[in-house]
Amino acid sequence: MKNTKVLIEELSQGKHDGILKNLYIDESKLDYQRNRYIETIQKYEDTFGEGEAEIYSAPGRSEVGGNHTDHQHGMVLATSINLDAVAVTGLSKDGNIHVISEGYDMVDVDVSDLEARHEEEGTTAALIRGMAADLKEKGYEVKGFQAYVVSDVLIGAGLSSSAAFEIIMGTILSGMFNNMEISPVTIAQSGQFAENVYFGKPCGLMDQMACSVGGMIHIDFKDPAEPVVEKVPSDFEAYQYSLCIVDTKASHADLTDDYAQIPEEMKKVAKFFKKSVLREVPEEDFYSQISGLRGVLGDRPVLRAIHFMEEERRVQGEVDALKEGNFPEFLELVKESGNSSFKFLQNIYTNRKVQEQAMSIALAGSERILGNHGVCRVHGGGFAGTIQAFVQNDFVEEYKKRIERVFGVGSCHVLKVRQQGGVKVIA
Repeated sequence: MKNTKVLIEELSQGKHDGILKNLYIDESKLDYQRNRYIETIQKYEDTFGEGEAEIYSAPGRSEVGGNHTDHQHGMVLATSINLDAVAVTGLSKDGNIHVISEGYDMVDVDVSDLEARHEEEGTTAALIRGMAADLKEKGYEVKGFQAYVVSDVLIGAGLSSSAAFEIIMGTILSGMFNNMEISPVTIAQSGQFAENVYFGKPCGLMDQMACSVGGMIHIDFKDPAEPVVEKVPSDFEAYQYSLCIVDTKASHADLTDDYAQIPEEMKKVAKFFKKSVLREVPEEDFYSQISGLRGVLGDRPVLRAIHFMEEERRVQGEVDALKEGNFPEFLELVKESGNSSFKFLQNIYTNRKVQEQAMSIALAGSERILGNHGVCRVHGGGFAGTIQAFVQNDFVEEYKKRIERVFGVGSCHVLKVRQQGGVKVIA
């Protein structure tokens, strides 16, 4: 640990610029990150006083392949991005956990009382308590710390701001009390546990895994208790492409049923074959029984199952293309994934509000603007929110300018693929 004044001085003098460049990739953002870190330390001092501290970071994530496959024990391809949560943290005086996120009230958690509390469901306290409880149950050291957290992971844009928060809490516990020996996979699983059991939100493991492990990762959820995680080569700077996320400003309100119906309908198809999830259904059996499936379940569950079957193959194809350095093939598969989500998965707009199709407009506009300069697809769960585009670096400004004519200034966020997950940045 270092004194907070020393950390501020070192950052001001550029002593940690190499670390920041490696973490955030985009050199044009270096001044922003340096000043952001300094301001966060100052806010920590204002809250907890000057003292010994460390700095941690956990990134947001973007899904690249495997749209709505994880809940069927399928495969996904996801990446961490260069937007993140940053925490300045030190040992607490009373041995308990005290966390303040910028713009919110202090959250206090007694480390001697980590039982789930019904009244905390849906709160930050539930996430912190759940993370601590699960890691302690797994045999890791859990003690008190104090932290000031800031985040530039966009909320409501499908970039997993909540998972980034969970992972930074787990990484702090790993770094401060366990010599950074808690594996990223374990931290991710504890994040899912906290969200499922303490926070009260059913979710898969993709978000936490991508934020925790970092880089482009291929995750196979055939056995969700022991997911197979593989890092995939992803030097997008060498290919001279950036990842753009376009916020269509459409509301996620009242979409819970739309999201829930996707896994429900896929599982109905699996149940037809006396299986629990689609991953367990042989592809040839599925296609041979489409007539019967339509008669029993209707058409949309069949279409969504077709998406799953084909998306599984696409994810593996994307992984193979990146390993082989065949970037054009990777881009073609990303485009096919987006088309399948639109046609078969049908998660681009809700059919209850057919006049509200912001994502459809964003995809149509992006295809016209990009031409042969990139590809686009739905981002995240769908129905509202954001789309994703992989854009040639020398065309990014043109794409950003033209798409923002439709959705407003600041709606297009130009990101980079970050190679690190949850990390201790400066100690």
